[in-house]
Amino acid sequence: MQGAERFGFRMAACNAKGTAMSNATPQLYASLSVALGGGIGALARYQMGRFMTGWLGAPAVSAFPFATLAVNTIGSLLMGLLAGWLVRGSPEGADQLRLLLGVGLLGGFTTFSAFSLEMAYMMQRGQLGLAAIYLMLSIGLGVSGFFFGITVTRLFS
Repeated sequence: MQGAERFGFRMAACNAKGTAMSNATPQLYASLSVALGGGIGALARYQMGRFMTGWLGAPAVSAFPFATLAVNTIGSLLMGLLAGWLVRGSPEGADQLRLLLGVGLLGGFTTFSAFSLEMAYMMQRGQLGLAAIYLMLSIGLGVSGFFFGITVTRLFS
């Protein structure tokens, strides 16, 4: 695979007459899949924040980033399930599903940038112990969720 192809750019293919054929349509569908999935994922993340605030109350959510921890843990589990299913099942349209669900939906749902911001806030407020707990939980639950998802797909395939 050439450098550009690794990042999703493909050279124009040639038809039987040697004339370049446009690959704009597949790239357009890929981009639309990522955009659609990303929008749904971002909306789901926002709703998770609202749900967590309603469930735990604003003071608890202000003291600890429960919503970000939840979306990153759930997202990691779902990414593991998706990766395992796509690798084991090799469904038709797997690349399109990977773009829609993995890159788009789960990319919009999970958020490392919010994790980084919340870590910085806790550290600036001098909450180093709480920041350390959040760091360990985020990484531990995220990686564990991913491996659990892959293991589940192995059990059912």
